[in-house]
Amino acid sequence: MAKTRSHIQTIGIVLSSVPGYSETFFRNKIKGLQAHGFRVILFVDYLRADDASFSCKVVSAPPFGASILSAIWYSFFAVLKLFFIHPKRAYRLYQLNKKDGLPFKENIRNLILNHFFLGHHVDWLHFGFGMLAVNRENVAAAMGAKMAVSFRGFDLYLSPLKHPNCYDILFEKTIDYHVLSQEMKHDLRGYNIASEHIHIITPAIDTEFFIFHKKRVFTDTLELITVARLHWKKGLEYTFEALACLKEQGVNFHYTIIGDGIERERLVFAAYQLGILDDITFAGKLPHDQVRKTLENASIYLQYSIQEGFCNAVLEAQSMGLLCIVSDAEGLAENVLDGKTGWVVPKRQPKVLAQKINDVHHLSIDEKEKIITTAKYRVKSIFNLEQQNQAFINFYENKRK
Repeated sequence: MAKTRSHIQTIGIVLSSVPGYSETFFRNKIKGLQAHGFRVILFVDYLRADDASFSCKVVSAPPFGASILSAIWYSFFAVLKLFFIHPKRAYRLYQLNKKDGLPFKENIRNLILNHFFLGHHVDWLHFGFGMLAVNRENVAAAMGAKMAVSFRGFDLYLSPLKHPNCYDILFEKTIDYHVLSQEMKHDLRGYNIASEHIHIITPAIDTEFFIFHKKRVFTDTLELITVARLHWKKGLEYTFEALACLKEQGVNFHYTIIGDGIERERLVFAAYQLGILDDITFAGKLPHDQVRKTLENASIYLQYSIQEGFCNAVLEAQSMGLLCIVSDAEGLAENVLDGKTGWVVPKRQPKVLAQKINDVHHLSIDEKEKIITTAKYRVKSIFNLEQQNQAFINFYENKRK
């Protein structure tokens, strides 16, 4: 039931595009806010043909890059809007950018690219990823709104390596940040951001969907599984090296990888060279019901990532009653409690991973069941959608002007 409030807050969420069917985090967040009486406006950089039916108002940036003629055309209309429709906000944004040292030409370009925000009234402008706030650091202030930025792992740890100093201006602003784990909060504090402006709201899953009522069956052949993009940060090549060690030791296993990505060809070749290609199924990207069905037939879930903000897939695996072995990358050590709800192994050490898989395989049924029961209870109690929705409601409500 939606809450009644004297002022209905409007939350502006900034993403690169309208979240697809599989991007459940943002879809669930928007639904949760709407269910509790908030208005939501989604600001995106581009629209797809099937985005018209999305559940909230969507505002898209003009397609400046479509061609030179379209860039000139849309820039002309942007200038007209800046001068004649919302000149006060445009002037405020210009002045704030100038204060940050932005040269005149870059400032004008910034105004043109960000003008599509300025005609809307929001209480909060919340950037869904850190890099989306770059070159938009002053847009919220120009709109008279509070500003929030979410960091999810890649944007906090890898984007600064690809784009040095990208957050220099952002981190000077007094705004609020949302992160996924204590580890991420600690690392963000390293940029001299005050602790009270950093808020931990962990990921959550649909625990009623990712549930397995039957007792997990363990056989002599290890049924291993990972759900992940085929990307180097997921550490799959290290996982393959661990599995090659197990094969040398005579351990029977089959490993299923659900997901697709740019590293597929390289990973297939790596598995071939390591002599384990016949023991691996590259299942590709699957719909949620197929993911759940595949998880039902596995016994151990592996997430040996090099970098990982938190990882919903690990929560889903625990909720389904799989034994989870993960790396110590960022938030994974908070996702899985070592020795209590699963096991945490130092990253980039495939021999250590191989030994841990073998150790878990040879645990007694009672020991396995204890871990499974504890993990399922913890996920259902802490990482459910209701708690996450309430956390975001508290975030916006407790910091109202």
